[in-house]
Amino acid sequence: MLKGIKASSGIAIGKAFVIKEYDFKPLKIKIEDSSLEEERFNKAVEKAKKELEELIESTIKNFTENEGEIFEAHLTMLDDPELIGTVSEKILKENINAEYALKTVCDELVEIFEGIEDEYLKERIVDIKDVTKRMLRILNGQVEEGVNNIKEESIIISKDITPSQTAQMDKNKVLGFVTETGGVTSHSAIIARTLGIPAILGVHNLLDKIKNGDVLIIDGNEGVVILNPDEKTLKNYREKIERYMEDKIELLKYKDLESITLDFKKVEVAGNIGSVEEVDSIIENGGEGIGLFRTEFLYMEKEVLPNEEEQFLAYKSVVEKLNGKPVVIRTLDIGGDKKLSYLPIKEELNPFLGYRAIRLCLDRKDIFKTQLRALLRASKYGNLKIMFPMICNLEELLESKKILKECKNELKEEGLEYDENLEVGIMIEVPSAAIISDILAKEVDFFSIGTNDLIQYTMAVDRMNEKVSYLYDFNNLAVLRLIKLVIENGHREGIWVGMCGEMAGREDLIPLLLGMGLEEFSMSPSSILKVRKIIRNLSFKESSKIVKKL
Repeated sequence: MLKGIKASSGIAIGKAFVIKEYDFKPLKIKIEDSSLEEERFNKAVEKAKKELEELIESTIKNFTENEGEIFEAHLTMLDDPELIGTVSEKILKENINAEYALKTVCDELVEIFEGIEDEYLKERIVDIKDVTKRMLRILNGQVEEGVNNIKEESIIISKDITPSQTAQMDKNKVLGFVTETGGVTSHSAIIARTLGIPAILGVHNLLDKIKNGDVLIIDGNEGVVILNPDEKTLKNYREKIERYMEDKIELLKYKDLESITLDFKKVEVAGNIGSVEEVDSIIENGGEGIGLFRTEFLYMEKEVLPNEEEQFLAYKSVVEKLNGKPVVIRTLDIGGDKKLSYLPIKEELNPFLGYRAIRLCLDRKDIFKTQLRALLRASKYGNLKIMFPMICNLEELLESKKILKECKNELKEEGLEYDENLEVGIMIEVPSAAIISDILAKEVDFFSIGTNDLIQYTMAVDRMNEKVSYLYDFNNLAVLRLIKLVIENGHREGIWVGMCGEMAGREDLIPLLLGMGLEEFSMSPSSILKVRKIIRNLSFKESSKIVKKL
């Protein structure tokens, strides 16, 4: 039995699908017959092409043609004489092994591309490195173990699940996640909760203990992984799964009910999403709106920046599906653990404290304005609200509003309509913003408290680091005081206050947040009905007393 951090509830039984990062540094070896070595290299090229063709087919089937284009570019590179021809020439001339020749040529290409000012060509560096890694793996006789290779229902075992891996995943075949790193607010945890599957993170030396095909039980309710269980344990857990499914069916009776307390205090229970496809899960779980649409995943699924029209159609489809219910859309939050291959960001010592979110957008106004124009145009079709992330001072907020106003003026001049009464809010996720929330409240229509980062920054704890995960505490007094302060300051200025961090779905904290006066709880879709049930069985008056006592 292995123990880890409970990141997403539920139980799954299935075979392990282990993903290991391939890291191979070839040595230089002199070859007696260079023509035979060149032939070995050419066979590896053909095998790589076949792999990519299969990958393109499965990606288009599970996602769209846009995602398939990423691997089309890789396929084109394998026909490029600048790469393949040069490697063959090096093998023949220098009588060296294919692995070393390939790595040397690719390193030289990367160096050339890094010195070119053209951004598009610079972006090809990622493709060169990916193709090199694939070729080295094949030459070394290793089998690819990527999320796109899952052929049957499996439990993913890996160091971590990256956003780009999520984009390639056949979500119908993933029963759950177990990772070595990460915590309750890491990307893999959020994805697991969105998909409604169990996840256990921060399992020490996981990749040394589990191999492909091992039978596993993962219990997200208890945070345990059972490796190759006996029949008695399997029977016990199958019964637990049955009871768990019965509980889920029981919760369905709350789907069309209001989120209202015993003493008639009405609140809103909404859902968080990361893609257009996830809207259905909000509707299926009776969500009263979308409290957070993480737009960065629109960017992650592409090989180039999505243009205004693409974004407009995505946002429009979401607000139309919600049919008048509120949809809070967060502007681009790239940086930290979320990166774009085509938008290189210089390596930083502290990326979570660096060039990310609103800081990047205010620097790259071209990217920011494209998104804001698309959001404004989509606001005509439903109840859309714009939210700026990671605001840490008044100046950032005023500058963001100024750019938004510029976009409104441009659209007016072009004769394009938008909602004149559209609400604009900010995420409160930096302690400085919480402390000056009385000032910020005068400039916005709403606050949404992003507890994932607020806790991280308040406690000076890396939320991805399992070594310090014990410090990442939802119940910490400093965090609770900041939340209470934000709610009070918001109400004093007459604006509504919601919460879109994972804390909003914590069943044990619902009475406290309700008693503080939180008006909107936004969470993973799978938590909506559980939270509504709790709220309908609480008294607002009694919950307020808990806050005073605390």
